[in-house]
Amino acid sequence: MVTVTLVCAPAPRTVFEEALALPPGATLEDAVRASGLPARFAGLDWRALTAGIWGRAAEWDQVLAEGDRVELCRALLVDPKVARRERFKQQGRKGTGLFARRREGGKAGY
Repeated sequence: MVTVTLVCAPAPRTVFEEALALPPGATLEDAVRASGLPARFAGLDWRALTAGIWGRAAEWDQVLAEGDRVELCRALLVDPKVARRERFKQQGRKGTGLFARRREGGKAGY
């Protein structure tokens, strides 16, 4: 048997994680079907998610190895760089927001 972990965030602040024991030669798609993810989240189109193993993109027919971490990722709604710029705009100048309160004895900007 091959032991893998399947992780998916089907909705914001919702995490699905399950350890699976699969027969040798099992593929990424076999892992998703064996996990019960499609039954538990019936409205989720898991085929539309980006599949990966240990953070690297993978195909659905890729054979899994012992200890693999299968990850199903949703598409980003907002570019992280744009979101950071918007947050910084709301905080204002350098004397406010993150940089306003310094720890005693701390360096500037920390």
